[in-house]
Amino acid sequence: MKPDLFEAPDYYNIDELLTDEHKLVRDAARSWVKREVSPIIEEYAQRAEFPNQIIKGLAEIGAFGPYIPEEYGGAGLDQISYGLIMQEIERGDSGVRSTSSVQSSLVMYPIWKYGNEEQRKKYLPKLASGEFMGCFGLTEPDHGSNPGGMTTNFKDKGDHYLLNGAKLWISNAPFADVAVVWAKNEEGRIHGLIVERGMEGFTTPETHNKWSLRASATGELIFDNVKVPKENLLPNKSGLGAPLGCLDSARYGIAWGAIGAAMDCYDTALRYAKERVQFDKPIGATQLQQKKLAEMITEITKAQLLAWRLGVLRNQGKATSAQISMAKRNNVDMAIKIAREARQILGGMGITGEYSIMRHMMNLESVITYEGTHDIHLLITGLDITGFSAFK
Repeated sequence: MKPDLFEAPDYYNIDELLTDEHKLVRDAARSWVKREVSPIIEEYAQRAEFPNQIIKGLAEIGAFGPYIPEEYGGAGLDQISYGLIMQEIERGDSGVRSTSSVQSSLVMYPIWKYGNEEQRKKYLPKLASGEFMGCFGLTEPDHGSNPGGMTTNFKDKGDHYLLNGAKLWISNAPFADVAVVWAKNEEGRIHGLIVERGMEGFTTPETHNKWSLRASATGELIFDNVKVPKENLLPNKSGLGAPLGCLDSARYGIAWGAIGAAMDCYDTALRYAKERVQFDKPIGATQLQQKKLAEMITEITKAQLLAWRLGVLRNQGKATSAQISMAKRNNVDMAIKIAREARQILGGMGITGEYSIMRHMMNLESVITYEGTHDIHLLITGLDITGFSAFK
């Protein structure tokens, strides 16, 4: 296995905008990725298998619910720290970052924000430590960009709820211990329910034959007359705004994470361009390759500043959903373009597992679609600036 020689680009001295705690958290995550993820991730991606042994390490670096208060097992960090952790993990692999951000923003976040104290104390410490792994059930086979059209539903049966329906494209589903599931009650109102593995009628078949996020476990959630205890209903928020609030947190993490993937592709291409000699000189000495590399570092720098400013707004409680959509859309688009350009710099070597670029490129094809597609986020911005909805 080739050593991980990654050096993070910081063309505008953005480190000076970070606190000592931010840098400590980021550097710990970076060292862990170099030690525990980089040496194994190509093999696991080729096998289309999630490396379960890294779960404990993810918990130890605070990747599960980093902003969750310490009283519930979280690290009590701020939003920029959360973003930096996601950046470093996705520098290793988008699928590993998916596992972490689902656990944090789509499972722990709704239990913390929408749950009661009993639910927080029961689930959050075990999720923070990695003893429990979670997943988030929103997307359905026929309802992706329009989650409000969901058909998964539950009925009040007196001493329990009866849950029926199905969810699709669910990260962590095959091994999740708990699922935060969004379903409609008999009045058509959307609520969150905590469903536990082992409940009769609850199954999680795995999705195979993926060309993207191959080192991430993806599956379905099937509910066939599942009896859910009434105390498992999240009581403090309902309606479509509840799951969308979770997606805000997850999309924010993606905006940072995509920078990590882009940085890894850029760093790999820059090093290769300096070392690869053709026509008696390094290809990095040619105008065409310098154009590619200069444009890459420019776009990465812009994305870094966008994410940092969004983090400041998140810390202040001022970031809007539309601002988060803009950052998610921009930064993932930036990353996928950089991956494609970096692959060209490496020529034929760029498609091999000896380098990370092709794996990042394939992963980003999922990231640009999930948690709001590229086009949907554009319409969210359009709605925000014009006041007119183009969704219908």
